[in-house]
Amino acid sequence: MENNRILLVEDDQNFGDVLRSYLEMNDYDVTLATDGMMGYQKFKESEYDLCIFDVMMPKKDGFTLAKDVRETDQETPIIFLTAKNLKEDVVEGLRIGADDYISKPFNSEELLLRVQNILKRSQKEKDPREDIKEFVIGDYHFNFPLRILTHRKGDEPTKDKLSPKEAQLLRLFSMHKNEVLERSVALKKIWGEDNYFTARSMDVFVTKLRKYLEKDDQLEIVNIHGNGFRLVDRREVED
Repeated sequence: MENNRILLVEDDQNFGDVLRSYLEMNDYDVTLATDGMMGYQKFKESEYDLCIFDVMMPKKDGFTLAKDVRETDQETPIIFLTAKNLKEDVVEGLRIGADDYISKPFNSEELLLRVQNILKRSQKEKDPREDIKEFVIGDYHFNFPLRILTHRKGDEPTKDKLSPKEAQLLRLFSMHKNEVLERSVALKKIWGEDNYFTARSMDVFVTKLRKYLEKDDQLEIVNIHGNGFRLVDRREVED
C-alpha cells in the first residue's frame, strides 16, 4: 500500500523542512513548496491525498492558493496553518472549503492527529472507483490524468484534449456508466455548489461531451428529468 501523499506549502524553509521530516517519519510522502505559486504548480503536476497550506505567504497567500485548488478539485482535504487566530480568518478558511485550521505555534503531534483523522474520514467516504485513471467508453479510451479522449475506431485514432471540468465530468459519467448520475452530486463534486448558475454551466459541459462522443452512435448522454443524466452504452444495456 502506498503512503498517503501530502502537499505542504510553507514559506519558512526551516519550519517546512522540520514539518516535512516529522510527517515523513510517520510514513507520509511529503512534497514541500515554499511559496503559493510554487505550491499551485506542484498541485497541478501531481495528485495528493491532503494539502497543508500556510496562510501568510509571498507571491500567493494560502487562501488564494486554496481558492485556485477548489476551482478544479472539491475533494482533496485542506488544512490551513496560520500565526493568526482571528475569528474572521477561521470563517474565511472554512468558507473557501478548508477541512481544518491550526494556529502556530502548535504541537507536531496535534498536527499529526488532525492529519490522521482527516485522511481516515476522507478515505472512508471515498468511492473506490475514484482510483480508476483510465476508462473504456464504447469506441473511446479516456485517460483522465492527461485529459485525453481517444476515438479508436477506424484507420487513424483521433484525440481530443479536454478542459479540466470536461475531464472531471466525463470521469464521473464513466464511473457511473449506465447508471443515473444525480445532477446535485456532479455539481457539488465539480463546481462546489448546486445552484441555478452552476446547473446551467453543467448543461453547457454536457452538450460539449455529447459532441466529443458523437462518433460512437451506441453512446448517449440521456437527460433523466428532475434527477440528472445517464451515460448509456447500448451494447451493455437491455432494451
